[in-house]
Amino acid sequence: MKLFSINTGNLKLDGGAMFGVVPKVIWGKSYPSDENNLCNWSMRCLLVVDGSRKILIDCGIGDKQSEKFFSNYYLNGDDTLEKSLASFGFTTEDITDVILTHLHFDHAGGAVRWNSDKTDYEVTFKNATYHTSRHQWEWATSPNNREKASFLKENILPIKEKGKLNLFDGDTKLLPNVSVRLFSGHTDGQVIPFISYKDKTVVYMADLLPSSAHIPLPWVMSYDTRPLITLKEKEAFMAEAAQNRYVLFLEHDLYHECCTVEATDKGVRLKECFPLLNVTE
Repeated sequence: MKLFSINTGNLKLDGGAMFGVVPKVIWGKSYPSDENNLCNWSMRCLLVVDGSRKILIDCGIGDKQSEKFFSNYYLNGDDTLEKSLASFGFTTEDITDVILTHLHFDHAGGAVRWNSDKTDYEVTFKNATYHTSRHQWEWATSPNNREKASFLKENILPIKEKGKLNLFDGDTKLLPNVSVRLFSGHTDGQVIPFISYKDKTVVYMADLLPSSAHIPLPWVMSYDTRPLITLKEKEAFMAEAAQNRYVLFLEHDLYHECCTVEATDKGVRLKECFPLLNVTE
């Protein structure tokens, strides 16, 4: 098995939204922001090459929305999904499986693209099966008013229309060496993949833990639909991660790809941050 960090570009989001009830005077010491209180966040995906399977977890924001839409998020950086795959010798046609942790636009936008003459949508990974939880799919296709702007139909419905969708119920071993568990504080049925890699467990954190700065329990995003559920989920997961020495792969942390945590007298805290390369060497 091989693991590759696939960077798809960065976006900026309001620091207050990203850190919820935590005051800027506190979170500002852990994660920088600009003069407009915007923090820069990565959209970092993970490619798992396991035998004949090439499994991509999340796929970034894509490029098919309008300039007006993208201008709200100040996209930046030179990375794209295609460029990052190519840097490791892969193309979109090589991908056999796509795991979508959830269907917010910054995680699932790259799943679907325009066709060559922009008359219709096509799946980006034509040889892949797209996996997500049934709970998240039903939640996203009949969205509540709070999340509606994050679930874009053009990112979601073509996957089913093209016959590429696999929905699963509950925690399961989805693929060889890849198990998934569902968490519902951020959005219902968010999928968190656990990858068995050599003698380690690598966990793709998605929006359960957006960055290493979010490790303290009360540091919960305002985007979460049920913050008290997030708090409960984080508390249980972080204790498990510390006990089992999980490697936490961070999707949105611009500055750190991976981290580990440890139990302390003040609760679970950051142990160390490091690049994925440290794990795979």
